[in-house]
Amino acid sequence: MVVEILEEIKKLNERELLSYWIRGEYEEAKTYWKLAERAKELGLPENVAETFKRLGDESKRHGDELLKIYRQEYGEELVEVNVSNVESLNVLGKFWKVEDLKDVLEIAMESEKLAETIYRKLAEECKNEKLREVYLKLAKIEESHYEALKRLRGDENGGR
Repeated sequence: MVVEILEEIKKLNERELLSYWIRGEYEEAKTYWKLAERAKELGLPENVAETFKRLGDESKRHGDELLKIYRQEYGEELVEVNVSNVESLNVLGKFWKVEDLKDVLEIAMESEKLAETIYRKLAEECKNEKLREVYLKLAKIEESHYEALKRLRGDENGGR
């Protein structure tokens, strides 16, 4: 499925691509915030909920940054893009008990690594220098999200 999504992303023009990633970052933020709430409900260590909340806050900031560029270039209204979000974290339905945390972290890590790879590829192909710099910055941030989740997974494994 990821390959098909990547092929669809390649067909998008710059405006559509920006719209796609803006919505994706906001969706990711909401997912991380929900994961933070779920971690609290399950009574997981505070650093788990804090990490999810921080990642959600950062994703929202990424969306805001991309939206600012979008508005400067194209105006207020985002265009509709009918491509599934490659970075969408399909983990909420899997997070019912404490034992599910490892799987949730693995899926989230895969998602962050994929987003990093795509942002780097977009930066390579982007002709807009300002947007290229943003894509590179976002790639580094996605890498830091991956590392934060990896540390959390290590903490979770070490605590057992």
